[in-house]
Formats: sequence, structure tokens, C-alpha cells
Amino acid sequence: MSAFALATAPKIDGMVAGDRGWEGVVSASGFRQVRPDEGLPATQKTEVFIGYLDESLYIGVIAYDDTPAGIIVTDSRRDSSLDDTDSFRVLIDGLLDRQNGFVFGTNPAGVEFDAQVVREGAGGAFGGGGFNLNWDASWSVSATVSAIGWSAEMQIPFKSLRYGKGKEQVWGINFQRNIRRNNEVVYWAPLSRQHNLNRISEAGTVTGVMPPAQTNLLFTPYVLAMAKRGGDLVETDTEQELGFDVKYSLTPSLTLDATYNTDFAQVEADEQQLNLDRFDLFLPEKRTFFLENSGQFDVGNGEEAELFFSRRIGIGEAGQQIPIDGGLRLSGKVGSSTNVGFLYMQSEAVADVAPGNRFIVARVNQELPNRSSIGAIFVDRNGDGSHLAAESDDSNRTYGIDGRLGIGENTIVSAWAAKTETPGLDGKDHAFSLKADFDSTRWFNSFQYAEVGDDFNPEVGFLTRKDYRKVTGLLLRRIRPDDFMGLLEMRPHVSYTGFWDFSGFQQTGFLHMDSHFEWRSGLEIHTGYNVRLDGIKEPFDIVKGVTVPADTYQHSEGQLVLITNQSAPLSLNLRTVIGGRFGGHRINIEPTINYRIGEKFRSSLSASYNDFDLPVPGGDFSVMLARFRLAYSFTPKILLQALFQYNDNDDVFGTNLRFSWLRSANTGLFVVYNEFDERGIGARPKGRELIIKYSYIFDVFQ
Repeated sequence: MSAFALATAPKIDGMVAGDRGWEGVVSASGFRQVRPDEGLPATQKTEVFIGYLDESLYIGVIAYDDTPAGIIVTDSRRDSSLDDTDSFRVLIDGLLDRQNGFVFGTNPAGVEFDAQVVREGAGGAFGGGGFNLNWDASWSVSATVSAIGWSAEMQIPFKSLRYGKGKEQVWGINFQRNIRRNNEVVYWAPLSRQHNLNRISEAGTVTGVMPPAQTNLLFTPYVLAMAKRGGDLVETDTEQELGFDVKYSLTPSLTLDATYNTDFAQVEADEQQLNLDRFDLFLPEKRTFFLENSGQFDVGNGEEAELFFSRRIGIGEAGQQIPIDGGLRLSGKVGSSTNVGFLYMQSEAVADVAPGNRFIVARVNQELPNRSSIGAIFVDRNGDGSHLAAESDDSNRTYGIDGRLGIGENTIVSAWAAKTETPGLDGKDHAFSLKADFDSTRWFNSFQYAEVGDDFNPEVGFLTRKDYRKVTGLLLRRIRPDDFMGLLEMRPHVSYTGFWDFSGFQQTGFLHMDSHFEWRSGLEIHTGYNVRLDGIKEPFDIVKGVTVPADTYQHSEGQLVLITNQSAPLSLNLRTVIGGRFGGHRINIEPTINYRIGEKFRSSLSASYNDFDLPVPGGDFSVMLARFRLAYSFTPKILLQALFQYNDNDDVFGTNLRFSWLRSANTGLFVVYNEFDERGIGARPKGRELIIKYSYIFDVFQ
């Protein structure tokens, strides 16, 4: 398709038809389904218009609908899911590298949805941050419902995009529309059903784009006031802080970010988790500064063995906030195919928590044809030694290389290898992984081998465990029957994951046999049978006062998953597992009930309940973690949210209330109230804090 130079700016009110700004612009149409009927034309017509002026790209969409009353709108919160609502998304690959890009989306309520896509959303073959929903750009959108369906208009400043040099450019582009009442997903550039919008290598193109040479300098200061009482504090403590972020575009594709006295008070509280095993739990990064271009720094096996994990900066092992003095980040692309990333951060020392640290992360990745690439990473922590009893070298370094090779349309082979340097650890300090994925219309098969040595110690990374060799395999078949009882797809599959230490002792074995049944209505039922093996070398406490002895345990269990139509006002997710565990018996029930009123009010009540009967003293016990979420959107930019959590294992109740009034991207006014109540033996007194934060983006060159 072509982009058109506009004579005047469209009025961003959602009314594309009749807007003089769109006069003379030729639309793109001809969308085709990937579901429910792969390859057939969309049941409703969609027209997309693209134009530009000196400072901004404009996108208009008319989503025709012969039954406007059937349009479903489920949410109006910024970045809320567009899967369970009528929606429209555009993918923009401004560098035409066919691997990376940005997604902008909306629904009939005018929600702002934006995300960054790296390596076609996979974050490498090992997961990670390949699709970064927490990336936020400055742009605007408006939508409206009318007698012909619904329509929307987007204004995206060129400063919010990344693109190459040259006056007239060709970009990669694709569009997705969801017609939710039909469970229908359609694309402008056709895709096979195993792919989604992130399949940048198969996107279409838009010609005639003439963006300006960027002179982008954004200055984002913040002011914060905080009051705390209770907890470890005898009296109420008040604080006031100032800080800022700076963003400067060295080129249209390379950005320098700086931050001073960084604070993340507006970020939602971490979700509590139950740890009923002997391995570390993973908590995702939520802080905005670390999320932009985070996928470029991902090397390793996601949530299992990551060479760089940004939560190691500014957060203690028990979740304490560690003050960050400041830092720099350089990220983006040099030339047409070389991605670079450099991060420098400095944090303060906190007594009994962490020393003062300087962190350096350097990353380079060279893109190659057919979704292939090769890269390297270096991670360095240099501490001030304040937490050591005697003078010593307080440092840690990680060196890594990685690559992926695309073979044909369906196969990716990926690998990485790494080594660490830690004073006093001179044993097996290596790790590596090799993985092959085959993903076709009918099959998804995956095989992996990995090793992590007992002295491999990426202190600015993440490990669930160490000292192991790992083998995994998965065979999954996709079957779409011809109009059988409303069934859309069946996915029978079998997988196995095994961990052995270097002496040959098996630590974990997990054989999983399952079949997913998905109906056109959105209903899903998953049935499964698992065989578990747990090899425990040293006893561990599964809960306080209950010890699982060292032994090898092998059990079987059955599981059932029920997922109702998530676009309905009332929906249910239910996961149950019943079987043996650690020589005894376990029942695990995890229900989630969602209820909404229109697109403004949403609530969710979820729980994780585990009932154990183990042949050890105190082994007959149960634990539960419950969460209750509430959200009310006054407008797509004004939101009140609440998160209540109760963990009866630690007898802790937590409250997180957040009011946000957004102006641009993720800046604006935030009012946050946090409270915790520990009721167990040795618990701290009830603590609470109130935070008011305001941030604003100044466009220096505007």
C-alpha cells in the first residue's frame, strides 16, 4: 500500500468518514482470516488509511460491521488486552529489517495499546522480552461506534518511531482486526494460523513514507512525596524526591537515555507467589526504564537461566527498594542490521541488604537473513565491598555469546553459551543451551539440551537452579475438524523435561500428556496426565515446620483446565491437579473468576489452594494464596485500580491502591497507597505508605 502526504491534519475524533484530512487517501483492504476459517475472506469489511504530515504519521481505520449492536468492548484501560474485544492493531517495521517493530492498537472505546516487538516477538527461541507490552510511546487515538460499525484515528509522532535514513522510505506493515463475537481474527498481509501479528518477516509494505530527520530530545522530570508509618518505623517518616529521565535520538534508530535519582513508586506491587518446591521463583520486571528495548538484552533460557535480569538492579533479594543514583542506556540499531545496547547504572549501599554497586551491560547483535542472528553480551557488577567482613574483590562478570539460524519457513535453531567470573568460585562456571523449534500449520515440535555448572554465578542474571544437565522435548499436533460440534481446534501433545546433576543423579522428571479442545465460542478444555519424578538430595522445608526428607519420589497426577469465553461479562478459568507429591498426596485448585460491567469496570478474584497429605510430621496441611483485583476506568487515561492479596502460608495481607491520570505515554499524576499486615509469629507491626508522584514530558525541540 501507499502512504499519502496530507493537505491538512485529520481531526482525531474517531470519525474517518467525512474528515477532510483523509481526502484523496486510498485505503488498504482485503483482510483474510486465520481463525475460525483459515484463508477465507473476513466476514466484515475493513479499510485502513495511512497519511503523514511533517511531524506525525496518521492511521485511520473503518471497521464495517453489519450488526453494530454485536460489537464487544471489554476494557478501556491503557495496554489492556485486545484479544477479548473487537479491536484493531497495526505493526510498523520502520527499519524494514523484518525482525523488529512496534505495535499500536485500539478498540471501540479508544484504548491506547502499544508494544515493542524484538526478533518477531519470540525473545529468541527461549522466550523472554521479545514482546514488550510495557513499552510506552507518546501518541493519541480516538474511536467511535456508528451505524456502519466502528472507526478509529491514530496520530503517531515520528519521534515515537524508529526508522532508517533517506527521504522517501519503504516500511514493513501489517494490520490485524478482531471481530470478537465470531472469535474471528483477520490480517491484511495473510498469515498461517500458527503465526500472529509479530510475524514481521511476512508483513506487507507501505511505500511513500517521508519522515523527517529526527531531532528528538525529551526531558521527563518527576516530583514525589511519600509518607510511611508502621513496619520497622517507630514514627511516621516523610520524604520528598526529585528526579528525571532524558531521551535523545542520536539517529532515528539509535537512542540515548539518561536517568537521575530513578524512582518507580507508581509501579504495581509484585504478585505474591507460593513456593512449595526447592527452587527460586521468578518475578517479572515492571519498571519502565528497564523495559524499553529490554528484548535486545535477553540472552538465555527465559525465567530459568538468564544472563541479565534487570531486577537485580535496585531491588534487594527480599524485594526491598535500593536507591538508584542514576544511569545511562544506549540502545537501537547501527546501520541496517546491527543492534547495540549499553547500560550503566549506579545504586547506593543499603545496610544489611546490598553494597553500593556499579553495573555495566554491553550487548551487540548482528541480524542475518531469514530470521537469523549472532550476538554477544557482557555483564559486570562492581561493588564497594561494604557488605563483606574483610577486604575482598567485590565483583562479578558474565560473558556470553548467542545465535539463531532460520531454516526454511518453519525451523529455528538457537544456541547460547556463557561463563562467569566470581572471586572464590573456580569450578564449573559455564552454561550453554541448544534448541531447535519446528512450527508449521499442523505441528509444533521443540527439542532442547542445556547445561548449567555448579559455580556458574550470573549475579546480575537469574537462575532457578544450578548444577544440572537438562533435556526437553515437545510434540504438538494442531487439528482443525470440519464443523464438528462447534469445535475449532484440537491440540494433542506430549512433552518431557528432565534435569540431572553432573554425577548422573536425576533431580527432576516431568512427563506431560495432554489435549486441548477449543470451541468457536471461546470455550477451552484441557485434559492432562503427568508423571513426576523428584530427586531430593537434601531435606527442605516445604512450609514452616514441615520437612520433606531426601529421597527419590515418583508419582502420577491428573489435571483439568476449563476456560470459558473471556469476552463474556462473567468468565471463569479453572485449573485442577490431583495426584501424588513427595511421597504423599496433593490437591491443587486454582480458580479465577472475572466479572466486568461494560468496558469501565473489571474485577477478578483468584486463588491458589493446595492441600497436602505427606507421610511426615505435620504433613497434613493446606496453604492458599488469594488475590482480588478491581479496576475502574473513568476514561482511557484516568484509572483507579486495587490489588488485595492474602497469603495464609506466611499470614500476610497486602493492599495496593493506585490512581493514575495519564497525560502522555506513562507519565502524569499517580497516587499510590500500600499496606501490609503480617500476623504470624515474629511479624512486623502493620505498615502503610502513601505516595504522590507527578511526571511530565517536555519535548525540548517542539
